[in-house]
Parts: sequence; C-alpha cells; structure tokens
Amino acid sequence: MDTRSKIIDLEAAAGIAAGLRRGGARIRLAAGYFDVLTPDLVRRLRSLAGGGTLFAAVLDPANPLLGARARAELAAGLHMVDYVFPIAGRDLDGAIEKIGPDEVIREEAADVRRSRGLIEHVHGRQRA
Repeated sequence: MDTRSKIIDLEAAAGIAAGLRRGGARIRLAAGYFDVLTPDLVRRLRSLAGGGTLFAAVLDPANPLLGARARAELAAGLHMVDYVFPIAGRDLDGAIEKIGPDEVIREEAADVRRSRGLIEHVHGRQRA
C-alpha cells in the first residue's frame, strides 16, 4: 500500500470525519510537527489508535528539519495513523472546528523536545 494516499487536505478530512461520526466512530486528532519520529512518539500514537479513527494534523514548526510533505509522509507511514492532513501556517483551531474530533492530542511541545534531543545527541556524537 502506498501510504501517501492517506495524505489528504483539510476539506477531505472534514468530509471523512463527518461520515465516520454519522456511523458512530470515535475520532481522535493528534496534532504535531512529526519532524522526528522516535520510538516514544510511535508508542504514544499507538496508544491513541485503539479508540477509533486517528487523524494526524501536521503543523509547521519554527525551524523544521524536514519539509512539510516529508513530515506528512512520515506520519502517513505509521500504521496506526488513518489519515494525515498538513496545516499550512498555524490554524489548528480552525482545523479542529472543521474536523470536530472527540479528542485532540497536542504533541507540539513533545515534538520540540524530541527534535532538540536528537540535535543534542548528534552534536554530542560529533564532539566524541
């Protein structure tokens, strides 16, 4: 399966979410940068996936390591993520309003810590 087909725009995500809601499905929205995928993040997302359909909103960090499309493809490559939609800029509130999830999981701060940790690790290895 080409997981890139899970990458959709916000309007498509809203339509899918509305259909799922009509069918009684629980919708979760994980919002983050998805700039660094670590075992910690994968475990976190896996724990969220069991309770319904998991949408991933890929936000724009201040200084990304990867471009928006690459980050969306990373998120889409995770089996527990059902749909991915990039959000240009920082209009997460508008996306939440359109999707209407039952639960929103904000991963931005944790994503910044993960990126910072990776950068510090790489710098430490270079000095060693």
